[in-house]
Amino acid sequence: MKRSWTLAASVLLTLVPAMAQAQTLEDYDYENLSFRGVGLDVGYIWPTKVMSTPSYGIRVDLGYLGPGLRVVPSLTYWSSELKSEELDRLAEQLSSLPTLRNRGIVVSGRDLGEVDWSGLALGLDGQYVWVMPGGFLTYLGAGFSAHVLNARGEGIQNTFVEDALDALSAGLTGLAGIEVEPVRRLRLFGEVRYTVLSDLRYPGLRFGMSFMLPSAAGATVVGSAATGEHGRGSGPR
Repeated sequence: MKRSWTLAASVLLTLVPAMAQAQTLEDYDYENLSFRGVGLDVGYIWPTKVMSTPSYGIRVDLGYLGPGLRVVPSLTYWSSELKSEELDRLAEQLSSLPTLRNRGIVVSGRDLGEVDWSGLALGLDGQYVWVMPGGFLTYLGAGFSAHVLNARGEGIQNTFVEDALDALSAGLTGLAGIEVEPVRRLRLFGEVRYTVLSDLRYPGLRFGMSFMLPSAAGATVVGSAATGEHGRGSGPR
């Protein structure tokens, strides 16, 4: 877990010097933000406690807080089965309860049956974006998120195990991605992400498309990272 937090922190430390170079705090203002487009994505994650599973998301492009720094809120959902080793761990905790231990009752992972665990995450990403040859946008970023986790299963219904798995948890994500606009106002993107929660972590991949407003289409932007001025430049839009 310590390594995971170190990795996420390293992403933040990488972004800060790049954004600070030739920029000042006066260049960043929430008044620059506005709705520019909406996107849908499908992905795949590899969590530590559940089987690998697809994820589904929707995101909103709020534009640039300042030169090169894009703000993207999102909503993501996934659902999967608890791994057998996690069921065994939960069964061991149940068996250790005095009411069962004193009667010599031992619960196994099989006794718990199938347990589904799902997550709904509301996130906010900050992406440092730059333009690559060929009109591609690439970005590196970090995000914070709130996760609603919910467990379901006949073997854990109305038990402390269900209560322990049902949780509201904060998360931290490091991410990198690439984006291209093959036709005006339609963008395709791909991302690699790593998310860390207090009791769960997972790498993931996402692929999707965004539908942009006319003012957000194209390869250049007012106040771009390339110019650092409030004029048309060669930076990302």
